[in-house]
Amino acid sequence: MRVNEAMHRGVEWCTPDTPITEIAKLFREKDIGAVPIGENDRLVGMLTDRDIVCNGIAQGRDVMSLTAGDVMSRDIFYCWEDDSLEDATHLMEEKQVRRLPVINRDKRMVGMLAMGDLSHSAPHQLRGEFMEAVSAHH
Repeated sequence: MRVNEAMHRGVEWCTPDTPITEIAKLFREKDIGAVPIGENDRLVGMLTDRDIVCNGIAQGRDVMSLTAGDVMSRDIFYCWEDDSLEDATHLMEEKQVRRLPVINRDKRMVGMLAMGDLSHSAPHQLRGEFMEAVSAHH
């Protein structure tokens, strides 16, 4: 099975200058916990609800003035839409991430592969290995 058969399409994304308050509203409205951050037609980071809490609120920063660029994770891991689901799952395990942006060969983001997608599409053994790896204390 290929990533493009398991991923979900129609990914929301924001720019580094998007206010955190706007992103938090997006998270609530779309029932999501992460959003890719893009600038000048490039993926420059990922922002999760955890980033907002750990890199913003927990550090005592003024949430009303924070932007995505202030708190996003700059380490970007992604997969290609034609990668095997097994390869993408192993990358998620290795990097201990629960979501991967999916890129096509034209270098355009076409979707997101998330833990929930794997729970519906991946073979049972692969799901178990993945859940154990990304849930491990790090």
